Amino acid sequence: MKQSDLNEILKKHKRWIKNEEGGEPADLQRANLRYANLQSADLRSADLRSADLQVANLQGADLQRADLLDANLDYSCFPLWCGSKGIKLDRRLFLQLLTHICTVEVDDEECKKTQEYLMPLAKQSHVAKWLFGEERGE
Repeated sequence: MKQSDLNEILKKHKRWIKNEEGGEPADLQRANLRYANLQSADLRSADLRSADLQVANLQGADLQRADLLDANLDYSCFPLWCGSKGIKLDRRLFLQLLTHICTVEVDDEECKKTQEYLMPLAKQSHVAKWLFGEERGE
């Protein structure tokens, strides 16, 4: 999708959120948004099901209540702030996020124990082999 077309969809979506005339909800279901610049975009309640968001810049994007079921967010910049509250995820993306949580080094014993407890589930992610170093013989 061209950035100009995406910008128009986002503009109408913002109007829809504000209940302004000419607004409509963003339907980006199955959209090719690889490398898209969605930095600080207001995507609250947007339909992003099955969208390809690989390497998309979602820094500062507001994804509250957005539908990301079956979306591909590999290598994207995922927002880790309140703007991701209430998003709808599928198992694949949930496990991917969990895998990242389980690979960070934390200085708290309770957090470390939680990581150990969640590790078997995290290792079911499609990115687990790469993140846990198993493909590289580590």
